[in-house]
Amino acid sequence: MMLQPGSYLQDRYEILAMIGVGGMSEVYQAKCHKLNRLVAIKLLKEEFSQDSNFVSKFKMEAQAAAGLSHPNIVSVYDVVDEGDLHYIVMELIEGITLKSYILKKNHLGVKETIGIAIQVAQGIAAAHDQHIVHRDIKPQNMIISRDGKVKVADFGIARAVSSQTIGSNAVGSVHYISPEQAKGGYSDARSDLYSLGITMYEMVTGQVPFDGDNTVTIALAHLEEPVPPPSRLNRDVTPSLERIILKCTAKKPERRYQDAYELIADLRHALVDPEDEYLKPEPQLDESSPTVIRDQGEVEFVRDTQRRNTSTNHGEGWDDGIDVPVIRREPRTPAAPPARKKKKDPSDDVNPQIEKIMTTIGIIAAVIIVAVVLVIFARLGGIFNLGSGKTPDKSTESSVQTEETLNSTECKVPQLLGLSAEQAETTLKDAFLKIRYEYDDSEDEKEGLVISQSVLAGTIVSKQSEIVVTVGLGSGRVDLTKMGLTEMTAEEAEQALEAQKLLVELQDESSETIEKGKVLRFDPEKAEPGSTVKLFVSSGPAIPLVPMIEITGMSEEDAKTALEAIGLTLGERKEEKSEDVAKGMIISQDILAPTDTPQGTAVGYTVSTGKGKQYIAVINDDFPLKDLFGPSSGDMQIQVRIIAIQDVDGRKVEKELMPPRTMGGNITIPVHYRITGEPGVLTGELQIQDLSNDKVLKSYPLEFLEVDE
Repeated sequence: MMLQPGSYLQDRYEILAMIGVGGMSEVYQAKCHKLNRLVAIKLLKEEFSQDSNFVSKFKMEAQAAAGLSHPNIVSVYDVVDEGDLHYIVMELIEGITLKSYILKKNHLGVKETIGIAIQVAQGIAAAHDQHIVHRDIKPQNMIISRDGKVKVADFGIARAVSSQTIGSNAVGSVHYISPEQAKGGYSDARSDLYSLGITMYEMVTGQVPFDGDNTVTIALAHLEEPVPPPSRLNRDVTPSLERIILKCTAKKPERRYQDAYELIADLRHALVDPEDEYLKPEPQLDESSPTVIRDQGEVEFVRDTQRRNTSTNHGEGWDDGIDVPVIRREPRTPAAPPARKKKKDPSDDVNPQIEKIMTTIGIIAAVIIVAVVLVIFARLGGIFNLGSGKTPDKSTESSVQTEETLNSTECKVPQLLGLSAEQAETTLKDAFLKIRYEYDDSEDEKEGLVISQSVLAGTIVSKQSEIVVTVGLGSGRVDLTKMGLTEMTAEEAEQALEAQKLLVELQDESSETIEKGKVLRFDPEKAEPGSTVKLFVSSGPAIPLVPMIEITGMSEEDAKTALEAIGLTLGERKEEKSEDVAKGMIISQDILAPTDTPQGTAVGYTVSTGKGKQYIAVINDDFPLKDLFGPSSGDMQIQVRIIAIQDVDGRKVEKELMPPRTMGGNITIPVHYRITGEPGVLTGELQIQDLSNDKVLKSYPLEFLEVDE
């Protein structure tokens, strides 16, 4: 049932408002009146409360999460059964989810991404140390507090596991789910690192790597498709961070980081040295290669699930108890091979994986034998042709030599230079070769094209070999000559350059022909983003300079005469009280002597108003708080502030005499103040305020007397 604002749980937690709804729970903001703090309460939905097994699991998972204490994990305070209500009391964080933050900024910078990822990884590491796997790592479960600290939430769906525990159900959000979770297999700490890798990918690109019309399609992509390099979507992604993301999101858990501490070390290294080759990419299994042997049960299981979901209205086989449906593995009988009568053989007990490997080796050996026989026959045919007396055709000879050189497992590397990245990938795929991209600076006209390849064109290599192609990024420099800067004002040019991520330095330069404020020239002609461009701006015709004179100590009339004699004038006039300078005399000047100053400049100055009057009130008293709170005053803690209030033309003017301070109820407050009031106002009030309970503890009337300064 939905809890109403104002209701109480355990006579302790006052419900203030509902702040969220999940697949199996509702989340409320509440106030704990026992500890006087705000908390979040996660209440199990009514439809799940009647299932004793589900409730037991809910409590077990919550109690496991309650054992975690780390600055980067949302704390669980209590797990409560209250009749038919089952709920968790948690820390309430004021902030924004990482998902909302990404949507707000479109995508994050590299350094900000690494900083957030390190904090998340630290929280995950603390949980893994306690043998707790989150299993639903995603930006919706990460909260950035107002002070910038990142906390991982919702460990309530996690489960305490040991290294021998195998999850029977895949749990998590499908856009971030690991391949092993998608197929309902073993789920361990490395599954969380995969989901964190997908989250980092979304942080730097603004989108997840796999999306589709339905959840099954997305889950299959996690199983079968390689994660595309994030630098394809955001060129600012550094090589080190890209390698970290791709290692986190490797299909096989053994190819990922083996624990969160390894990941944290590499993230810190990438923050210090984003181009460092220390972070080597792991050897990748080409999941899209036609020669990859995948456990057929993995793919068939997912495809069976897809067929079942297609045939139903509600997507049976999916568990939407969290946020996004995920594949649930159901008991199934694998398809049996055609029956064949034979006697029981001890080899029937051989491990199917070993049997598959041996079968593959046998096939390869048979192919090699056939190839050798074909080569022998080809050579014998050449020997018999020698006796024919005919000169072999050169084109035929070349063809025979190629066939003799290349066998069924070899191919020639094609020419890739000058192709686009997509064309190179297609060309290599057609040649049964794999591709790995690297990126480097290039001429602007070669941006997006292949500028080098790791193996020369025409080289004979084994099929499925990996060819590294380097794609040009262009020079990255902005051509300022094409921007029309000299047709702009300084303000317009500065905005145009800043839009190109360039810094601007303005320098005035006189000109007899160019209008004041227009750009005369710029330097350099081409600039890289982040560098500084100097704009030379016309200040109009050259104006003679004169040395500024000293006018302090003069009267205004004398200063005016002296300045006009050298081509300057008096400018903005300000007034100020002074103990030392007579009324009407100049105290200071805005341009100091002997600064060179353009003729015609108006010089600002400050004039003394002499000694002024002050309005003073004095109060001396001691105010014991214990008179208000009685014998229990020693156990009280309140926040106290002291202010003076005056009515100035119907407007309340406050002056803070003592800023808010927390103090015990048995303290005696000294009230000894000499208060300077508003000019001409003779009365006021001093208040001792209790901010904890929003009331005035005591007030004193104030009388102000006019005194000389």
